Amino acid sequence: MLKGILTYIGLCIFSLSVLAQKASITESAGWLESAFVKWQMVDGAESYNVYYSGQGKTDQKIDDQLIRKYQDYYRADVLGLEAGTYTLKVVPVVNGEEGEASVTESLTVESHDRTGFAFSNNRVPGAYNDNGTPRNGAVVLYITENSKNSIELEVTGANSNPCVGLQTILEGFKKGNDNRPLIIRLVGQITDLDVMDKGDIVIENDNNSSGFITFEGVGDDAVADGWGIRVKNASNIEIRNIGLMNTNSEEGDDIGLQQNNDHIWVHHCDFFYGDAGGDSDQAKGDGALDCKKSTYVTFSYNHFWDTGKSNLLGLSEDTTKGLFITYHHNWYDHCDSRHPRVRFYSAHVYNNYYDGIAKYGVGSTLGSSVFVEANYFRNCKYPILTSMQGSDVFDESSQTNDYSDMPTFSKEDGGSIKAFNNYMTGQKRFVPYGDSNYPNSTVDFDAYVASSRDEVVSTTVKSAFGSNTYNNFDTNTSVMYNYTADSPEAAKTKVMAYAGRMNGGDFKWTFNNTVDDALYSLNSGLKTSLVNYTTGLIEVQADSADTGGGNGGSDGGGSEIKGDVVHNFTESGTTSTYFDISGNLSDSKGTVVFNDLTLTQCLKIESSTSIKFTTSEEASLTLVFNPTFAGRINVDGMNYKASEGIVTLTIAAGEHEITKTDVANLYYINIDFIETGTAKINISSGLKVYPNPVTHKLNIITADEIEHVVVYNMSGARVVLDQSGAKTIDLSLLNTGSYILEVIANGQYSKQLILKK
Repeated sequence: MLKGILTYIGLCIFSLSVLAQKASITESAGWLESAFVKWQMVDGAESYNVYYSGQGKTDQKIDDQLIRKYQDYYRADVLGLEAGTYTLKVVPVVNGEEGEASVTESLTVESHDRTGFAFSNNRVPGAYNDNGTPRNGAVVLYITENSKNSIELEVTGANSNPCVGLQTILEGFKKGNDNRPLIIRLVGQITDLDVMDKGDIVIENDNNSSGFITFEGVGDDAVADGWGIRVKNASNIEIRNIGLMNTNSEEGDDIGLQQNNDHIWVHHCDFFYGDAGGDSDQAKGDGALDCKKSTYVTFSYNHFWDTGKSNLLGLSEDTTKGLFITYHHNWYDHCDSRHPRVRFYSAHVYNNYYDGIAKYGVGSTLGSSVFVEANYFRNCKYPILTSMQGSDVFDESSQTNDYSDMPTFSKEDGGSIKAFNNYMTGQKRFVPYGDSNYPNSTVDFDAYVASSRDEVVSTTVKSAFGSNTYNNFDTNTSVMYNYTADSPEAAKTKVMAYAGRMNGGDFKWTFNNTVDDALYSLNSGLKTSLVNYTTGLIEVQADSADTGGGNGGSDGGGSEIKGDVVHNFTESGTTSTYFDISGNLSDSKGTVVFNDLTLTQCLKIESSTSIKFTTSEEASLTLVFNPTFAGRINVDGMNYKASEGIVTLTIAAGEHEITKTDVANLYYINIDFIETGTAKINISSGLKVYPNPVTHKLNIITADEIEHVVVYNMSGARVVLDQSGAKTIDLSLLNTGSYILEVIANGQYSKQLILKK
């Protein structure tokens, strides 16, 4: 007896000592509408809670999927922050209780640069507001290597529900019937999914002007490995903070805007080699970031790593009307060509850094109008080219123009380029219009160099082939957006600091300028590193084969506190496999915030409304209405009055129905089943577990036949081990800490606290 008491006291002392520990923060910083914190593992912690405070919010808890384990540290990222000052708080959870908190120093969060044609017509592409916070009612999905094929979501208008798997969910949005903002967050390295479209994940929404989709990476190590992203028939799409490598799809592009898209924003992505294509010039993959038959597009702050064909723009549009795109603050890092290569479009190319370009920078063909402004060209062989004239047809051996050889742009008619305030160093050749240093330079020129940003280019300046003129879109106030260009030098500094994924991403590579500036063949060392890339991520907190999310808020995802059964009318409408719901929905009855969820759609409680369901045991029922609702609701023939918009009552096992007493708006249903004193195994007379504390294997002794053994974390919310009929269980893979052991034998249950050393 005394020995048992001493053991119990020892366990308590051990637990208290663990609770007293706090996380040692090793690094923290703010970034663009996000922040992160790293810390060392706390002995005995089965999980961590992370909170943020700032900009009027205090201790906002972030989603578990944003908390990850790496080899030597833990990391959490907070997304969806407006610009300002914040602190992050890390709290270890031990024995189901929060321990001592560790708080970062003040962190400064900056805004994204929302500039360019994608923001025309008062649009803000993606599921975030223009201040960086998630739009009201946003649905947040977390895609991990474990959850990519099993993630589920009910989608309005889908062919069948629930939609299972990332591509199937996106296909649910294809018809454009679901207006909920959708945020898809990639966590870690994601390889090929079971369901794709020709090797791509495809984003469509039938050009739904009321729909918004953001496809983004979490932290600095989100990678789409082996697959591409294709956008078509879509509006209001944002893709950001993702590394794309080893793409092996039929279309061949890392990211491709294929057809009929508008208001698309791709930014802060890393573009690496894809698999080699069939053509001789596709050793580095087909395309990196291409755009066809789309308009009101911005590509900004992307990092292109030795890509062969960086940005193809236009293909068979056969019109120069209504096609607008912006490229700004991109880093073309030892790439070859197409930065961009433009057909038909009106393109604004400004503040990009061309860093050791083996072939050419910007190219214009087929009547396109390109404004090339305040870019920094370092050792770019031909900074600017117009098809079939100037440097495009220059024969280096004879030092003359030679139209008989195959030029860069396959003998397409020329476009028109206006250049202003660009810095060039180390180039092979650049011919301004009318420059007396070059013969016939009013015909054989590369670009018209303006004396001011607002200069209108005369119609007398024409391309040598096609006689195309510049359309002066950049001085047309009905077309052009507001922006302020950096100087080329400042742009280079900003690009090197911010282009690509957060803090430059987790993949590091240093080019050798003396070799790589002029080399356009594949860099075998870089290729090998990409093929062999493996994430440093070990575990995502709360990750499982069905990892999902909730309706997001500015807390980076909106942690949803769920009962045993829930129904969220904003998320699921009247579709449910548990409830039989009849009645009318409305999204104009106001917004309700409940358990960190932002609820925007309700079921109108009217005479025709009915909600039927059956419970197998006694349960607690919670109904969520507008916070000002103080009326009554009928449950099983009895009236229950709401308090501050909430009704909570206990219901017996059996059939139930919810109907109208007073007119109301129901946003959410929560059912928690109540434990009713199930018979326990008498531990003193039959069941023992040893050793406890345990290091590796735990033995269970009972005279009864064991049916099932389950181990939970201390909160009881997560199963960490589930085994049938075993009297010995291996716990060696569990983290140090306390757990709940549940043993089921002959239909009876017993729960015990166990301690893993």
